[in-house]
Amino acid sequence: MSFDLASRLAARRADNLFRQRPLLQSPQGPEVVVDGQPLLAFCSNDYLGLANHPEVIRALQQGAQQWGVGGGASHLVIGHSQPHHELEEALAEFTGRPRALLFSTGYMANLAAVTALVGQGDSVLEDRLNHASLLDGGLLSGARFSRYLHNDADSLAKRLDKAEGNSLVVTDGVFSMDGDLADLPALCAEAKKRGAWLMVDDAHGFGPLGASGGGIVEHFGLGIDEVPVLVGTLGKAFGTAGAFVAGSEELIETLIQFARPYIYTTSQPPAVACATLKSLELLRSEGWRREHLNQLIARFRAGATQLGLELMDSPTPIQPILIGDSARAVEFSRLLRERGLLVGAIRPPTVPAGTARLRVTLSAAHSFEQVERLLAALGECQALLPSEEGNQCTA
Repeated sequence: MSFDLASRLAARRADNLFRQRPLLQSPQGPEVVVDGQPLLAFCSNDYLGLANHPEVIRALQQGAQQWGVGGGASHLVIGHSQPHHELEEALAEFTGRPRALLFSTGYMANLAAVTALVGQGDSVLEDRLNHASLLDGGLLSGARFSRYLHNDADSLAKRLDKAEGNSLVVTDGVFSMDGDLADLPALCAEAKKRGAWLMVDDAHGFGPLGASGGGIVEHFGLGIDEVPVLVGTLGKAFGTAGAFVAGSEELIETLIQFARPYIYTTSQPPAVACATLKSLELLRSEGWRREHLNQLIARFRAGATQLGLELMDSPTPIQPILIGDSARAVEFSRLLRERGLLVGAIRPPTVPAGTARLRVTLSAAHSFEQVERLLAALGECQALLPSEEGNQCTA
C-alpha cells in the first residue's frame, strides 16, 4: 500500500481548488511585482501600510546590529531578549492589561492559549467561521469541542447550557474571510452568565478598529473582565511578524508554564521585536492612517454597490465580493490580473461550499485613484464573466 498523492492533487485541480503560491518579487505595498508582472495589489493584510515603512525598516536594521539575527533558543532557555521584554510591556500597556506574552506566529499563539486553558473534562465552544488555528486549538485541547452558529449568541447560550467543566468561548474579533465583526457584547453577556471565559483573536482588528487602533475590544468599550484572553497578531496592521496574548498576571504565567507551543520553540529574532516597537508607536500616533483607510472602505463599498456586486456585511478593510462558484471566482481573479490588478479568489475549504469569493483588502497605503482603478476593472471584468449557465452576466 502507498499514499496516492497524485489522485488527491488531480481531484483538487478538477474541483478548481488547486492553490499556487504567487512569487512576490518586491516589498509589500500597493504596487508590487508578482511572477515578474507589475500589479496593483488588493490582497495584503498590511492594513496600515507599515510593512515597508522606512522607520520600521530602520528599527529592524538597528536592532539586528545590536542584537544579531536569531533568537538563539526558547524564551525559557536564553532566547528572551531585552527587545522581546520591552515589546511585551508595550503591548500590555497598549491593550490596558497587566501583561502580554510574545509568540512567533498567530497560529502558535492560538494553539497555545486554547490548549493551556482547557483539556479533558472541560468544554471549548467556537464560532463556526473561526480561523483554522482556533479550530485546531480546540480540537487539540482534548476538551469537549462544540461549534455554535456564526455570531449567534442564542446558539452559544444553548451550547453553554450543556457544557462541562471549565468553559472557554473562542471567537475571532474580525472574521478574516467575511470581514464582519463578532457581536462581542452579546457573546460576553452569555459567557458571563454561565461563568465561562471569552477568548478573542483580534488578528484583523488591531490597527483598523478603535479610536487608537486598539481593536474590537476598544471599538466596543470592553475590558479584561469581559474578555479575559485577548490575542493579536503582528504580521498584519503592525506590518512585522509574530503575535501576542494579553491578559492577567495569572493568565500569562499559566501560558509560560503550560503552553507547549510557547515552551518548545525558539523565540522570534529580537530585531523583529525592535521593528514592532516602532510600528506600534506609528500605529498609535498616526491616526490619519485609520481615517484614510475608513474613507477608502466607504468609497469602495459605494462603488461596488453601484456596480451590482454582492458585498458582505463588513465595515473593515476586508471587503469580500461573493461569487459562489469556485471556477467563476478563479476566472474573475484571472481577468483582473490580465488588467494589472491582483485580487485573490478564496475557495473551499477556506470558506463554505458555494461561497467562493474575491477577497479585496484595502490598505492605508492605497490612494483613492487606485481604488477607482479597481472599481473600473471590476466593472469591466464582470461584464466578461460567464454565468454558470454560460450566459453573460454581472457577478
